[in-house]
Amino acid sequence: MTAILLFGIFFILVLLGIPIAISLGVSSIAILLITGGVSNLEVVPDILYSSVSKFTLLAIPFFVLAGVIMDYAGISKRLIHFADVCVGHLKGGMIFVTVITAIFFAAISGSGPATVAAIGGILIPALAKNGVKRNTAGALVASSGAIGIVIPPSIAFIVFAVVAGDQASVSIGRLFVAGIIPGLLMGAAFVFAALYARKKGLKSGAPVHDEVAATLEGRQRASGKEILKAFRDAIGGLLIPVIILGGIYGGIFTPTEAAVVAVFYGFIVGIFIYRELKISDVFKVLYDAAIQTAIITFIVSTASLFAYIITTESIAQTMSDSLLSLSSNPIIILLIINIILLIAGCFIDAISAFYIFVPILLPIIIHFNVDPTVFGVIMTVNLAIGLFTPPVGLNLYVASGIGNIKIQSISKAVLPFVIAAVVVLLLITYIPALSTFLPNLMGIK
Repeated sequence: MTAILLFGIFFILVLLGIPIAISLGVSSIAILLITGGVSNLEVVPDILYSSVSKFTLLAIPFFVLAGVIMDYAGISKRLIHFADVCVGHLKGGMIFVTVITAIFFAAISGSGPATVAAIGGILIPALAKNGVKRNTAGALVASSGAIGIVIPPSIAFIVFAVVAGDQASVSIGRLFVAGIIPGLLMGAAFVFAALYARKKGLKSGAPVHDEVAATLEGRQRASGKEILKAFRDAIGGLLIPVIILGGIYGGIFTPTEAAVVAVFYGFIVGIFIYRELKISDVFKVLYDAAIQTAIITFIVSTASLFAYIITTESIAQTMSDSLLSLSSNPIIILLIINIILLIAGCFIDAISAFYIFVPILLPIIIHFNVDPTVFGVIMTVNLAIGLFTPPVGLNLYVASGIGNIKIQSISKAVLPFVIAAVVVLLLITYIPALSTFLPNLMGIK
């Protein structure tokens, strides 16, 4: 009965358009009042505070700040130019440029919406000028941006490791490396989906101007000198994931310390090397990062309260037992879990989903001896798909706003990309080596 009330109140509030974080908090407080009266509310401040006062979570505001700095520093346009001179001459080259740039920026920002915001303003018009229908261009950018939470460094992996920590020891460093191959597979799948959509005639009705085609696609292969120049120009951005991941796996600093290093490095690159980040911009950078961090922190705190109810009222145990009773076949159970997470991702943001579902699903995963790292990747890819799945896919709304595309139009165009991502999800689910190969090769526990 408690579970029905908790989830019932939550979903009613969500359907009424109440923000997810507030819905989580209100439904949790309602259950506390129903089950124990006003005295039960004494635990609320402690849970809200303790949930966000963990050292590991300190990495989130610094990675967010690093991503904002990179955007102001002009790194995104340099990464786009570098990708363009490398593969822009190919047939469908701008599609390759979009996905490659998304992967580059994903290795900097750790956030899906931030990746879309950084590259969408340049790439959506460029794709449209090259014969890709504008809504398909927006769908490609929105789906490619989702790679941002799979390729390291990933805010989603940090949150998963924190939430799973009470039930299983999960290394953030191992999760980071485990996400590399799945992230690259998603990128490849999106390229095929975009090329398929283009082949089927999802093109702009307007002809491509000769001068645009000459400068953006179908041109001659760039010379070695041009590629080298573009590489030198983009090296400031390309070095960021090398410094972050190299420092973590070289034992020089922790993931949290790596986030701080990324911030200082970003300021140095933006102010002294590229000289696009002005001292006068620092307040705006800090303001934007503070807003994003506040949103994430609010979600973490209210989701933690929701997770507390799920655990203390034995809802997680009951639901885990119910799922296990459906089948003893791990293949079937994993399929059911994927379906649940895909549906949840259509309505709930990734951070909230981790706090809601990890306490329920992780015991099942442990029961079937599935590596928690693999499950972390499976869950993150599921929720990455949710970022560009209607009706609440945040990446879709960001791409829609940047590209001036109707949300209904972009929601229809995203279907091939959703299908491609689900294929990758199934591969990751049933071939765990795709996630564990690199961590095991590098000896990361």
